[in-house]
Amino acid sequence: TAGIFMVARMSPLFELSETALSVVLVIGAITGLSMALVAITQFDIKRVVAYSTLSQLGYMTMALGASAYSAAIFHLMTHAFFKAVLFLGAGSVIIAMHHEQDMRRMGGLRKYMPITYLTVLIGALANAGFPPFAGFFSKDTIIEMLQASDTPGAGFAYVAALAGVFLAGLYSLRLVFMTFHGSERMDAHTKKHLHETPWVVTLPLVLLAIPSIAAGWTIGSVVYGDFFSGAIHLSPEHLEDMAELTGEFHGIWTMMLHGLTALPFWLALAGALTAWYFYIRRPDLPKVVAGKFGVLYAIVERKYGFDELYSWMFAGGARVIGGGLWKYGDQTLIDGLVVNGSARLVGWFSGVARLFQTGLVYQYAFTMIIGVFVLLTLWFAHA
Repeated sequence: TAGIFMVARMSPLFELSETALSVVLVIGAITGLSMALVAITQFDIKRVVAYSTLSQLGYMTMALGASAYSAAIFHLMTHAFFKAVLFLGAGSVIIAMHHEQDMRRMGGLRKYMPITYLTVLIGALANAGFPPFAGFFSKDTIIEMLQASDTPGAGFAYVAALAGVFLAGLYSLRLVFMTFHGSERMDAHTKKHLHETPWVVTLPLVLLAIPSIAAGWTIGSVVYGDFFSGAIHLSPEHLEDMAELTGEFHGIWTMMLHGLTALPFWLALAGALTAWYFYIRRPDLPKVVAGKFGVLYAIVERKYGFDELYSWMFAGGARVIGGGLWKYGDQTLIDGLVVNGSARLVGWFSGVARLFQTGLVYQYAFTMIIGVFVLLTLWFAHA
């Protein structure tokens, strides 16, 4: 999120390079789509929300690459509310489930935790981009700006964004259905003690659920107004594109009505219905579909191997470097040469000096005679 803010504030520099914008755009598209795919394979409730966050950061990055800086920051703001609801809602569920995080061991929590359920449902619908929730306004604006952008890679980003809308509807409602609907899959002890969490948990959920609905209604002044005047810079051609999109905005009600007929809404709805069919009507199907995809599913489920790569490259590399520094730097150089070596040198020198310090008078006299002989030899040699 700091990176999103940084790129937006550095818009005067990024606007000077179409290549830089294109790189940002394509990276955002890859991130948004690939992380959404990971989210639909996870069963840890917090991981689903976490990879959803990475996917939404991809949307913000796409907006930055399309020079829609205000839309990126607006999505950063709306996303903060509904994603906070989802994270805190997941925490509420984990508390009630005695620290269980696997959604396969949940189900049917709706009747035990009605406040948590309602707030998480609001967060999930906002995350999926359904009107009138906050995520609809920011996400749809980004998609429209991608469609209007002529930055290289915008076509790819537009398709990735649309695919991400379907996946967001799928993984968001999958979380809701697996956790709060269907059969109760928890153990008897957990089920016996299930209840709504205390008000110190539910009150923040309720307070955050309100802007998760209404935060998007400020789009007129934030994105299409002068809210970021002086903080964001656009090149003349991008300024013209933004002015054209501003002219097409006629208020939040018109935007919501138009959204009901637009492709992103139907893709999000298709994703939600897919989640309902797979996890309510036919809960046996997800395992079958995962088996059909085989290796591809395994790759996505393992996060494309990045965990293993980083473990091998960074953790393993650090261990190798640390081992080398310990063996050759610490043991050989410092202990062996500097510490022990200096001690050995002093010991050797002391041993040699001890040969001349015996306490015997005749040995000292012999040494003096040898010394006088050497001095006389040198003197005669020079004479």
